[in-house]
Amino acid sequence: MAKKKLQHFAELKTFKCVFEPENDEMTSGDHPMKGRWHADYFGNENPITLELGCGKGEYTIALAGMYPKRNFIGVDIKGARLWRGAKTVDQSGMKNVAFLRIKIEFLTHFFAPNEIQDIWLTFSDPQPRDHKGTKRLTAQSFLDRYAEIMAPTGDIHVKTDSDFLYRETLKVIEKGKHKPVIHSPDIYGNDHSKFTPEQREILGVKTFYEGKFLAEKENINYIHFQLNEQSYKNQREA
Repeated sequence: MAKKKLQHFAELKTFKCVFEPENDEMTSGDHPMKGRWHADYFGNENPITLELGCGKGEYTIALAGMYPKRNFIGVDIKGARLWRGAKTVDQSGMKNVAFLRIKIEFLTHFFAPNEIQDIWLTFSDPQPRDHKGTKRLTAQSFLDRYAEIMAPTGDIHVKTDSDFLYRETLKVIEKGKHKPVIHSPDIYGNDHSKFTPEQREILGVKTFYEGKFLAEKENINYIHFQLNEQSYKNQREA
């Protein structure tokens, strides 16, 4: 492992905005922060938005800057990626951002029912070889996990360069009888005008990878949807 990467991993442990549980803490049951993010970290009752698979945290940080009266948590398992976002937050002194280094499969160990308002999935791995479709972050099995921690009024946003993930996610939404709000296969193309100025500002945030995709003339897809009421009822009764 490169010396610089080791230094980043060591520095990551010093950032107050980073929560980095050990593997056994991640898998063994509820973490002490579950249900305590408002009281023990943010110190307010403002809504919490998660960015899952946040990478370097560009979206998390940009949204936190746009909405100072909301809280944001970027989640990723890759420490080298999280370091960049955490470094930015540490240097800027932003108080409405945190990062959590875990596998997304264990979300429900870290968040209580109704603790999360919204979820963003930005350029998630489309998993094209996953023929069963269970590994994608928009698979029904993952939506069930989200229902365990989200408020019933919550929104899920998917932004992706993958036409495949876009199509498969729409299929999951239709099959699961979830509630599509708005979607587009090309947010910077002809559909640009269908979005409000606020939506265009939010969707205009560009991650490092999105910049590369756009340079290669790839279209960017977007889906905004809500889980159906039965999803929340099922998870609460489980």
